[in-house]
Amino acid sequence: MNDILPDQTPVWQYLERTVSRVLRGYGYQEIRMPIVEQTELFKRSIGEVTDIVEKEMYTFDDRNGDSLTLRPEGTAGCVRAGEEHGLLYNQTRKLWYAGPMFRHERPQKGRYRQFHQIGVECFGMQGPDIDAELLIMTARLWEALGLGDHVRLEINSIGTSESRKAFRSALVDYLSDFREQLDEDSRRRLETNPLRILDSKVPETQAILKDAPNLADFLDDDSAAHFVGLQQRLDLAGVAYTINARLVRGLDYYGKTVFEWVTESLGAQGTVCAGGRYDGLVEQLGGKSTPAVGFAMGIERLVLMLETLEVVPPSVSNDADVYVMGMGEAGEADALRVSEMLRDALPEKVVVAHCGGGSFRSQMKRADRSGARYGLLIGEDEVASKTVSVKPLRSEGEQQVVNQTDLITTLSELLG
Repeated sequence: MNDILPDQTPVWQYLERTVSRVLRGYGYQEIRMPIVEQTELFKRSIGEVTDIVEKEMYTFDDRNGDSLTLRPEGTAGCVRAGEEHGLLYNQTRKLWYAGPMFRHERPQKGRYRQFHQIGVECFGMQGPDIDAELLIMTARLWEALGLGDHVRLEINSIGTSESRKAFRSALVDYLSDFREQLDEDSRRRLETNPLRILDSKVPETQAILKDAPNLADFLDDDSAAHFVGLQQRLDLAGVAYTINARLVRGLDYYGKTVFEWVTESLGAQGTVCAGGRYDGLVEQLGGKSTPAVGFAMGIERLVLMLETLEVVPPSVSNDADVYVMGMGEAGEADALRVSEMLRDALPEKVVVAHCGGGSFRSQMKRADRSGARYGLLIGEDEVASKTVSVKPLRSEGEQQVVNQTDLITTLSELLG
């Protein structure tokens, strides 16, 4: 688990603002759920024989003896909240959330045991149009963030539970002949969750899978038609994609459409956004049958991409626009008043007032470290004449003395 320090948070805020703006433009509403849920919620939704439940969840008993878990993902909690508050049955909902998740897994580049996700969940819409909208919307988000040329979309259909059951049987039969050649995780999954073997990154296992049965050959007619409809809509919208027949989801509640946005910009191929359709989950958790689809994206990995590719706008920083300094008792007091006047008139600008006293030289050092473009100095002479000395800190311009009545107009022109 890691701290996110002040020099890092501007990029996080920029990412979160951009996501919020794009989602709001599509009519999505924010929901905020607690980070602690009943453990049973995740066992019922994710599946007891998944890596998350078996090895990765932070679970503890509270003082009443109830088993609680720090949320490892957001979908189950979102469904729980929707059901608890009557948001889902016979309704359509477009929801999103952001916040920390917790998994006790081996940390790696851009991944932590407390990590942060943005999740999007849609309920009550069963056609391929909402699946397509999610992917079109994320494509728009990548463009807004300057990442459009650095991610690519992979899609697949994993059909219904019945079609997956038939495929699972054929896959187990095939892989059983290669049991001794499989890696240790894959041998274990052969007994518990064989579809996850398709996700294996072990080259020897991937070589074995080349001649394995294809999930597409086991799709039911409805899933196949849904998948064709999704492709047609993506083609019309101009969203490029590839069909990855080995793409599955690690959680039990997915069916039909699954997708991932992947990148090679961080070294080895990595997933920055993943999701799919989970029409059975609401009913699985005790609600009425409700079609649903959604995705999650990891904030840490996206922030790492933005920084690595240097696509963060220059304006995204903690830098001040103006640093206001006061010399002497009267100057210090007037500096605070002038700072408030500027904040009223220029609410989009960052105005930092020097506090703590000090010599002119020490105040100028602080002004320079603030990143401000202009320093304002108010001493006894300025107080008496109701003026302010305006000094450029990032350019070669001349210092000028400005009447306080003209200060807002002058700074508006200087700052743009």
